[in-house]
Amino acid sequence: MKNTSLAVQFLYGTVLGRILLKGIMVTHADRIAVAFLHSRWSKPIIEPYAKRHGITLNPEQQMQGFRTYRDFFARTRETVEVDHIPEHLISPCDGWLSAYPIAADSSFFIKNSHYKLSDLLQDAVLARKFEGGQCLIFRLCASDYHHYCYIDDGYQGENHEIPGVLHSVQPIACEKYPVYVLNRRSWTLMATKHFGPVVQTEIGALVVGGICNPRKNLRVFRGMEKGHFELAGSTIVLLFQKNQIELCPDIQNQLKNGEVQVHEGMWIGTQAAKEHAAP
Repeated sequence: MKNTSLAVQFLYGTVLGRILLKGIMVTHADRIAVAFLHSRWSKPIIEPYAKRHGITLNPEQQMQGFRTYRDFFARTRETVEVDHIPEHLISPCDGWLSAYPIAADSSFFIKNSHYKLSDLLQDAVLARKFEGGQCLIFRLCASDYHHYCYIDDGYQGENHEIPGVLHSVQPIACEKYPVYVLNRRSWTLMATKHFGPVVQTEIGALVVGGICNPRKNLRVFRGMEKGHFELAGSTIVLLFQKNQIELCPDIQNQLKNGEVQVHEGMWIGTQAAKEHAAP
């Protein structure tokens, strides 16, 4: 299974693993792992982790070192190449992209799970505004950079925090549980200049220690950092209203065979033609 660790395959792909997973969820044993990864005792795992996932550190990072695994995971990078053509839709992060139509009842279907936007956002009124639109899902892997940016100029509203559990967001987990409405998550409504109202939701994953979104109620700009995840891979969901975006043809073709690897700031779509765009 692409980008699926042996541990996740065991926890979600075997009966014994699912029993153990339930025990972890009930007892919050994952908090022990989080505490360890924030401690100086986690430093020795940084080098083998980086080698395993093909993560290259620049000379300055290698010289200064990292005090803990958390410091390593939350590292920043020098530059991000961002497509600044106004009508171009960019990816908010590194990761694996999938796309789903939002049905007339404001729901979408992934793997074996049926999702309603009202469950994802816990806001039925807002969910109805995205009926017939598009849902883009960006799944971040261990090797990806876990900071993310704004996709367009505009205005960001409040951050809405929804507590939950921390299932893995890898495909094998999505086949067993409706993880996007079970997991801890944070969403915000953005008024974008070129793509209309957009909801961006960050979703926590197995052993993710936090979703860090420090900004709210302010003007934002394309490519400006919005926030970051801590400790492990996770997911970002973007919701667009009907006839607001069109994915690039090559992206659409690749999606027929599954997820498409994208990078933060990369051009992935365009503003919908004005004659078809929603008023």
